[in-house]
Amino acid sequence: MSVTTHIQSPPDVVWQIFTGFGAYPDWNPFITQASGDIKVGQRLILRIVPPGAGGMTFRPQVTALEPEHLLEWSGTLGIPGLFDGRHTFILEPTAGGTTLTQTETFTGLLVPLSTGMLLRTKKGFQNMNDALQNRAASFPAKTVRPTATE
Repeated sequence: MSVTTHIQSPPDVVWQIFTGFGAYPDWNPFITQASGDIKVGQRLILRIVPPGAGGMTFRPQVTALEPEHLLEWSGTLGIPGLFDGRHTFILEPTAGGTTLTQTETFTGLLVPLSTGMLLRTKKGFQNMNDALQNRAASFPAKTVRPTATE
């Protein structure tokens, strides 16, 4: 599943908000708590609250990282092979800001039985993207300072 949102802020601003885990409780309705080092191979601790569902905490591992462009993690709920997910966030610069795409690929024996949860999760992605868009709109534009020339 995938959700894409256009944000009228540059990728560096979107990335700063997105990776500022400490502020998630202030703005993020889907991932309400997040902690950990955003480095390949490291585990994060994430608390997600899909719309209309109880929250859950899981510990995905960061599998890919390109600052201001890509973050990917993978994790499992319970025993590997029952319900596994690979979540990717891609930020693409556009003339008017940034396109943010969240994609999650689920695999495992329980995925076909989880339609309702998957629909709530997709709505959570959209809610998060919308909230990130609103948060970015409140950030001041960067001031470009001239550099000294010799």
